[in-house]
Amino acid sequence: MINVDEIHFDARGLVPAIVQDAATREVLTLAYMNRESLARTLKTNQTWFWSRSRNELWHKGETSGNTQEVVNIAPDCDGDSLIVLVNPAGPACHTGAVSCFDTGTQQSALGALLDELYELIQSRERERPSGSYTTYLFEAGLDKILKKVGEESAETIIAAKNDDDTRLTAESADLVYHLLVLLVARGVSLNSVAQELVRRRKGQSESRT
Repeated sequence: MINVDEIHFDARGLVPAIVQDAATREVLTLAYMNRESLARTLKTNQTWFWSRSRNELWHKGETSGNTQEVVNIAPDCDGDSLIVLVNPAGPACHTGAVSCFDTGTQQSALGALLDELYELIQSRERERPSGSYTTYLFEAGLDKILKKVGEESAETIIAAKNDDDTRLTAESADLVYHLLVLLVARGVSLNSVAQELVRRRKGQSESRT
């Protein structure tokens, strides 16, 4: 971590802070810190900023719960801007997007596809259109869904053991689809899974300190 006295604040007493996900290095937001917010960030190990519009300190996630655990803070070569690496406990943007710079192209293609597929599976559970394989699974019940997850898991393992990348890709897609069906059937959201991954990542980070 850095020393507050080493930072060169501008005429307004501010320094820009570029917040990045410590695991993916995705830029989450650009905010500003003054001496007090930087000191609080260092003391609490969570991000604090200075709001230029409200002219006050704000603790990221204080009301939303989307806090950011600080992993490291590093100044640039001139000491007049900061990189803040964090483990985010939820979206960084007030819009609900992972990143304030999420224009639809920065978001993971896989993540966007999983969200879309999950919502489609939810609609199949609600509407039960005839002729849909997903409808068939829901009407067959949980045991059938569990059986398919088991079968696709085994087929994925076999494809990996046979060193067949094309087959492994296809079987992995089948496994992911059936796992999503299972999550919908049990009412478990993708966000819950994401939060568990965040919790585990935090645990791994703490174990290294």
